Amino acid sequence: MRLKSAIFVAAIVRTANGAGAFAAVRRRGSEEAGTVFVKVSTLDGCAALYGPAPQSAFDASFPTDRLFRLLVPAGQPEAESEARMEKEVRFDPDLWFVEIEDRQGRSFIDLAPDA
Repeated sequence: MRLKSAIFVAAIVRTANGAGAFAAVRRRGSEEAGTVFVKVSTLDGCAALYGPAPQSAFDASFPTDRLFRLLVPAGQPEAESEARMEKEVRFDPDLWFVEIEDRQGRSFIDLAPDA
């Protein structure tokens, strides 16, 4: 069974904060099945943005895992991640948006193998 989005997001926030980063929910989406996006700011004006990986990235033996892919590479100006999120919100207003501030650039999420 797949975790509800609200529980999954709470786990990301708790994990990041426990590891010495700062994480916060910037946008709350659908409690049960909202899509999750994660922005990682390195506090130098740059950020990376991660979104859901395509279904083809999932292993059939673990269909409940949430995997992510890189949408905006690390080292890009933060404005690029923000602009991409504006488009995503217009497309899906029920999404979750988590922001992590971490100088090391850790995302605390699982990336798809091709990411």
